[in-house]
This record gives sequence, C-alpha cells and structure tokens, in this order.
Amino acid sequence: MPSRRQEQLADFLRDEISEIMQRELKDPRLGFASITRVELSPDLRYARVFVSVLGTDEDLDATLKALTGAAGFIRRLLLPRMHVRHVPELTFRSDRSMEHAEQIARALNAIRDQLHPSEQMPARHGKDIDDHA
Repeated sequence: MPSRRQEQLADFLRDEISEIMQRELKDPRLGFASITRVELSPDLRYARVFVSVLGTDEDLDATLKALTGAAGFIRRLLLPRMHVRHVPELTFRSDRSMEHAEQIARALNAIRDQLHPSEQMPARHGKDIDDHA
C-alpha cells in the first residue's frame, strides 16, 4: 500500500505532467492523451506514468514513443516545480482501463436489451406513480 507521501507526489506528478503535455510538448505524435495515474516506487526514484489515448492502437504506440522520448525533457521541467531531492525516472505505460470499462458497459447493455420487456431493468431509480405495490 502506498504511503501518504507517495500518493501526494503521485497526484502532483499526474497534474504537472498533464500540464507539461498540454503546454510544453509540441510533438505531433501526441494524440488525445491523458495521464490517468502515476505509481511511485517506495524510494520515490521511479514513477510509472499511465496514459490513456483516445484513438487507435497506432495512436497509442505513437504517443507512448513520443512521451518516452521526451521523458528527460519532462524531468527537467519538473525539477523547479518539485520539492524533492530527486525527480523520479519516468516510464510511460498504456492504461486501457477506460476502454475496458466501455466494453463492459456495452456488454451489459446488450444483455439488458436481450431480456424481455417485463424483465428489463427500470430506466429510472424512483417508483412510478402507477406502482402502488
């Protein structure tokens, strides 16, 4: 379980790297990418940065290559913003959790649509006026 310091620094890195991606990196390979989370080693020297990319697998690969190539530049920009002795080494990984959640939602909707109308889940969470039972 991560320490409070790890969690705080991970949140800080997520926000700062996101800002650097938006404002400082001009690489055309960067697609619609967002930093979903950062995991830090217990000694705070290594950070795994998880990236979600809207697009194809090729877009994801290109974005990860661009970020990996820019890791040193990103670390240099992080140095004056951080209050730690060492800026962590950054490795970028794909995060497909949102894609996975979307697939699950589609599967659940398909199952719901296959049920008989009397067995379908209600669209609203409240009771209908006609339901007095």
